[in-house]
Amino acid sequence: MSEKKRFFKQYKFHLVLWLLIASGIILALQYGIDQKLVVFSTVILGIFTQVFAGLGALIAMVPIIGPFLVKIITIPFFWLINALGHGVSIVAIRKGYSKELVKSRVLTVAILVGIVIGYIMGNLIPLN
Repeated sequence: MSEKKRFFKQYKFHLVLWLLIASGIILALQYGIDQKLVVFSTVILGIFTQVFAGLGALIAMVPIIGPFLVKIITIPFFWLINALGHGVSIVAIRKGYSKELVKSRVLTVAILVGIVIGYIMGNLIPLN
């Protein structure tokens, strides 16, 4: 089976969703639906259908520049989440929730370590 056929077979669900989301956005904006509502519904639909992960995989398939573009897009997202966590921590410390904060920070570190270990193992152990 050629690479193109295998790609379309593997990502046909994502391709259909991309087309539906794009046409839905265009139609919603043409009919004057509020832009905030369009963005919110697109993000929610994209998160629950994992269509953004498929789009990232499609971009990452471009040789040399693809993985670099995916990193440029995703790293600031994790920085933003980290900054929000620090902001919430400051508010929690001021309100007196320091014990709960320590528990949540330990859980966060454990999750991040698990993600890093999973990433390393995923690159070391091939699936095919």
